[in-house]
Amino acid sequence: MEVAKLTDVTRIYKIGEVETRALNGISMTIEEAEFTALVGPSGSGKTTLLQLIGCLDKPTAGKIIINNEDATKLNRNQRADLRKGTIGFVFQFFALIPTLTAYENVELPLLLNGKNPTERKGRVMDLLESVDMLSHTHHRPDQLSGGQQQRVAVARALSTNPKIILADEPTANLDTKNGEQIMNIMQKLNQDTHTTFVFATHDPRVIKYAKRVITLEDGVIVGDSTSK
Repeated sequence: MEVAKLTDVTRIYKIGEVETRALNGISMTIEEAEFTALVGPSGSGKTTLLQLIGCLDKPTAGKIIINNEDATKLNRNQRADLRKGTIGFVFQFFALIPTLTAYENVELPLLLNGKNPTERKGRVMDLLESVDMLSHTHHRPDQLSGGQQQRVAVARALSTNPKIILADEPTANLDTKNGEQIMNIMQKLNQDTHTTFVFATHDPRVIKYAKRVITLEDGVIVGDSTSK
């Protein structure tokens, strides 16, 4: 089943009279349960591509289908609704709300989606257990290590049962041990829940986990390989 399909997608940024072509005619399909890495040097278009798949931005040209819906035809509010029910995000700098506990950070998307308290509690506790963070339920981000914060971020991304999780350099601010732990957690969740994971990275430690590697250079796909 297709989770995302991009057809001839181009993204041009314009500042004054200067145009930067971040992506140039990208066509690709992402299937359910993939564990895919977008790789390439800085400026290759990895983050732009991730933002477009995540409906955080719109292409200059081309079509993007997310979960059978044409995201390029949606307005800002409609794209937000699509993200809320379909897409989870894991960011390089964790992006946890500093005044909320680990439990509350994971609970927040469920609260915004109108889930009842009993359903929220069960879901949050299950997710914190899945990332081995039950013992830190009531800790705020400033009481957690970087690796622990990223575990909470992964749990939060999974809270609404998204079809796809997008991770932008998920290990960039972690040491080797914590980076390996985060990738092992995401890999296990991918296998157990069949949630699609797509992560942008240039870290060889991350790339080795990918079942599919899409290589970008100067806004175009120059390689697309799948391992068994």
